[in-house]
Amino acid sequence: MTRLAALLLLAALPASLAWSPPAVAQSSKPAAALSATQAERKSVELKQGMSLEDVEGLLGKPRRTALKNGGSGGGSLQWTYAWPGAASSQGTLNVLFGPKTPDQWYVSGWEWSTY
Repeated sequence: MTRLAALLLLAALPASLAWSPPAVAQSSKPAAALSATQAERKSVELKQGMSLEDVEGLLGKPRRTALKNGGSGGGSLQWTYAWPGAASSQGTLNVLFGPKTPDQWYVSGWEWSTY
């Protein structure tokens, strides 16, 4: 009798799963990237002292990152945003961060350069 109950339970399981609402998954795709023109317009809003989060909110995730002279003095962190084939000659934006504390970085400067 227990075998029959187990078989009935297994047979009913797919039907009960079909009635449950589907789980909502978050998209694994990154947010739409900015065009070179949009980035040039938004880069005007860069200010010294902005946090990493502020810059990421403004320009998105960087294409490359680098830590320069990262010794005991903290060095500098560089985020590189690149737009290959940009209409302007300025296809790369480098944002430099300096440390305020070991785990907090703030914008110390930025520059546009050719890609």
